[in-house]
Amino acid sequence: MSLFKARDWWSTILGEKEEFDQGCLCVADVDNSGRGKFRNTYKIIVGSYMGYLRIFNPHPVKPGDGGQPEDLLLEVQLREPILQVEVGKFVSGTEGLHLAVLHCRKLCVYAVSETLGNVEHGNQYQIKLMYEHNLQRTACNMTYGPFGGVKGRDLICIQSMDGMLIFFEQESYAFGRFLPVFLLPGPLAYSSRTDFFFTVSSCRQVESYKFFFMFSDYSMFWCYHFFFKPKHVFFLLKVDWVLNLGEQALDICVVSFNQAVSSVFVLGERNFFCLKDNGQIRFMKKLDYSPSCFIPYCSVKEGTINTLIGNHSKMLNVYQDVTLKWAAQLPHIPVSVKVANLQDLKGVIVTLSDTGHLQCSYLGTDPSLFQAPRVESRELNQEEFDAEMKELQKIIKEATKTQDIVPKSEKNRDVIVTAEVSPDLDVESQAIDSEVKAEAVPSVTVKITIQSRVTAKKPNLEVCVQAPLAVTCEQFVFDDLEPDSSETVVVSVFLKRNFSPSELEGNCVLSYSTPTGILKAAQCNFSLPLRLICFPAQPSKAANHKITIDTNKPPISFLTIFPDFVDPSEDDQANVLGFQFLTGSKATLLASKTSQRYRIQSDQLEDLWLITKELRLRLEEHFKKQNCKDFTCTFSGSIPLQEYFELIDRHFELRLNEEKLQELLSQRAAQFRAIERRLLTRFKDKTPAPLQHLDTLLEGTFREVIALADAAVENQANIFQAFTKLKSATHLVIMLISLWQKLSTDQVAILEATFLPLSEDTKEMGWEETVDAAISYLLRTCLSKSSKEQALSLSSQLCMPKDTSRLKKNITLFCDRLAKGGRLSLSTDSAAQQAAVMPGGCATIPESDLEERTVILCSTAMFPHHGQITKQKSKP
Repeated sequence: MSLFKARDWWSTILGEKEEFDQGCLCVADVDNSGRGKFRNTYKIIVGSYMGYLRIFNPHPVKPGDGGQPEDLLLEVQLREPILQVEVGKFVSGTEGLHLAVLHCRKLCVYAVSETLGNVEHGNQYQIKLMYEHNLQRTACNMTYGPFGGVKGRDLICIQSMDGMLIFFEQESYAFGRFLPVFLLPGPLAYSSRTDFFFTVSSCRQVESYKFFFMFSDYSMFWCYHFFFKPKHVFFLLKVDWVLNLGEQALDICVVSFNQAVSSVFVLGERNFFCLKDNGQIRFMKKLDYSPSCFIPYCSVKEGTINTLIGNHSKMLNVYQDVTLKWAAQLPHIPVSVKVANLQDLKGVIVTLSDTGHLQCSYLGTDPSLFQAPRVESRELNQEEFDAEMKELQKIIKEATKTQDIVPKSEKNRDVIVTAEVSPDLDVESQAIDSEVKAEAVPSVTVKITIQSRVTAKKPNLEVCVQAPLAVTCEQFVFDDLEPDSSETVVVSVFLKRNFSPSELEGNCVLSYSTPTGILKAAQCNFSLPLRLICFPAQPSKAANHKITIDTNKPPISFLTIFPDFVDPSEDDQANVLGFQFLTGSKATLLASKTSQRYRIQSDQLEDLWLITKELRLRLEEHFKKQNCKDFTCTFSGSIPLQEYFELIDRHFELRLNEEKLQELLSQRAAQFRAIERRLLTRFKDKTPAPLQHLDTLLEGTFREVIALADAAVENQANIFQAFTKLKSATHLVIMLISLWQKLSTDQVAILEATFLPLSEDTKEMGWEETVDAAISYLLRTCLSKSSKEQALSLSSQLCMPKDTSRLKKNITLFCDRLAKGGRLSLSTDSAAQQAAVMPGGCATIPESDLEERTVILCSTAMFPHHGQITKQKSKP
């Protein structure tokens, strides 16, 4: 924020909902009223993309006055968008100034004249079309000047969108030339001193072209395009010199004043360049803001040039070469700036915004007349002062104690996002392009409401769910939200790929900006129903994987906690319930009639996770409604590590296959390029030689490359599916360990951060090496046996291991340390105290718990427990 503001001398708003850009502003004596007179008669010419042409002559009564009706000399609609306006000697036979207006497909030259009025309305202004040129190509911008050193007239050069420079010698078309290596048009300028044209290409290079070489055929060369007929010829230009800027240019300007040498000024996206005529850099200035426009002008100091640079922070900076001399605040973001002499006032700054805010201002400041009022002295109550100080110190201490990296959400937020999931599935499924092979793929509706208490600009809503789930629409863009307004959108979520997700959750993130330009975000989470991925089915008696959850309350009938999966008329579903996933696998849930246990069983380990999680959540919700606060779940069985390791090996095997496929694909691609080079050499040879089956080898290699690419894509899909199954099994293992060891919320968070550090696999960092590093850190800190283990250093570089033996060994050791009394903590102090108090870093096992924990320590691989997780048939 600048201390000084640009002083408003005259301003006005142009039209409604009109758009303006860099070439829409020009300041000149367009009506030739000042020729031969010693007075400043510059007019302000503005053209808009809506086709309106306006000419102003400001006459403010006092500085700061708005535009008066008599200030507008002329307003006419030309029916076509105006890209650029310029004033010069464009008509033959006269040296008077005329107005050139560039449209998309037309160039028009007008004469602006003044007619003396005989009534009280004053003089009248009108424009007369002198000539026009219809363009065969879409125009982008133009420049003018005495090309070739002509006297008393100006020629016009138009740059088209496809890279052609079109030259007009007043009323006649001259010639056209194509720019070499062209992609997108850039700014264009002409230097009358050197007769050079300057532009910035898509290669981010300043390029210079001599007009003499354009006009003559001296440096032209013929370029036959490979895809056209041989008779199709293009004229390309020869570059005189090139300078690499390294960034795209916003504008380019050539200045030549009496006290300074001719210079080429280029405004980049982050830098400001001043070049000599031969392409050498005179100086450059790195900008710490995003510029929008600039204009160089004459400096009072000899050998220097002043430059005005406007930016997107509504600031106008004045530079003398590279030195910042002044900074002023503007009421708008300028897209074009000019310096003019208006009404005997020299150096008026004329700025134009993209919405049509036209302002004439000058630099200066007003003295501050504010004086701080005197504070009345009053006696201090020392006791109240001490009490208030203690209270503030208490608040500061509490704030520093609970300080977090992520700021906590405020109670009264400016923008609130809420998501409401429909309790029922959609009557008509909204699934799109689903790969699930089930007969019907259900979907559920999520209603998202945005409530804004303040003005939110450019709000953008994104709805995210974890694959293989998908939504019908992921992104929404709204108009600006007004205070106390709301928006509502509806999306549907469905299962897109043919495997079950690891989480039935989603989130909505709304990003917006405040009127002051501060970016903010609001978000909310929502949970999806279990019916979205499975439906009721007949229970299965046999299963490969079984887990048993113990509770401290009598079992609840499934008719009560799973009303959406059971039929009230069937009493046999009160203690047993079957689930069939859309992918084809089944799971069974049983409640014991004699004990306080629940059993979940399935043929796939990963399918147990969502059913177990849903059972626990519904039990906790049921007892919470009954005001029962002492309900707990425990797990006294063995952790299914062997089955878990099989999923790890499957995922790691696919990662190894990915590396092999990438290596083979790289080899075949190199072979394909080598064969191509051989064939190209044979084809270029003047004496034809036999191909020696190189064409057959090329075709075979091409097929191998395509087959390997398809295999790599398929393997990538298999990796994602295996990683999703691994995440589901990991969630299950984390839950079982937390119930087994009765971990606190903080300890469960450490466990989740250890086993689930990544949301997805990447080539740079995979799940196996990341989890191995995290577990190794815990084994050497809070779960260490001695100080020697704490002194061991960990590798700072993660790389893909050769196998998973080390990871499986660390996971087994991790569970063994927890079974012996180890506790998870990220504090080094607590780890040191634990190692000092407990022999070997772990607590002794009480005699009462010895019988229960002996079975856990029997095997370091599976921790077997009779009648719990086995592959034998058993009943609860």
